[in-house]
Amino acid sequence: MAAAHSFSNPASTTPVISQSRNKSKPSSFSSFLKPHSLRSPWLGINFSLQSSKPRPHLPDHRPITATVSLSLPTAKPDRVASTEKVPKWSRRAIKSFAMAELEARKLKYPTTGTEALLMGILIEGTSVAAKFLLANGITLFKVREETVKLLGKADMYFFSPEHPPLTEAAQRALDWAVDQKLNSGDDGEITTTHLLLGIWSEVESPGHKIMAALGFNDDKAKEITSLSSQPESVDG
Repeated sequence: MAAAHSFSNPASTTPVISQSRNKSKPSSFSSFLKPHSLRSPWLGINFSLQSSKPRPHLPDHRPITATVSLSLPTAKPDRVASTEKVPKWSRRAIKSFAMAELEARKLKYPTTGTEALLMGILIEGTSVAAKFLLANGITLFKVREETVKLLGKADMYFFSPEHPPLTEAAQRALDWAVDQKLNSGDDGEITTTHLLLGIWSEVESPGHKIMAALGFNDDKAKEITSLSSQPESVDG
């Protein structure tokens, strides 16, 4: 009879079931993510339940960024007094320079040297100079490897400035590129090819030594000069 009595009033059990189902559903996604605390009356222990969905990791450091300027440094400010006579750097050359500064910072070097300028050209990757280097087996990985061999690894606790200053050799390479463009008498911009040959002109610089170690020579320099002077060559 007891069993019969328990099933004789289904209306009394229905609200209980409905209520338990409603309780089992989270009211909102935000409440579902909130941690819940449970207390065991038998053990006297508090349990904390939290969503297993991992929280996004927030980096504790700022990413390294590069600032692109509209011109490149020069050690001959009197030469640029008249802007009408001085050719402009191409956008690829300016981007290569920005990438060179970024690479020097990534390697934690205090200055931007000719080796960094060389890596900047390769990182930019779309210029005539970059494609010529890659076609001759001079890759960014190889240049980085030779750079560490030649200059060593920097102190891991050292942080480079936002714009690592140019070494004397790197500054001379930039000025050489400008002088070559002025002496040629041609119209147009100073390109990454001028920059690359400027690096090559600094015989005692790390950039020149790395290029030589990877197979670049005077014949290659003449070849890329001839290649960049062709009418169909575009190196903006």
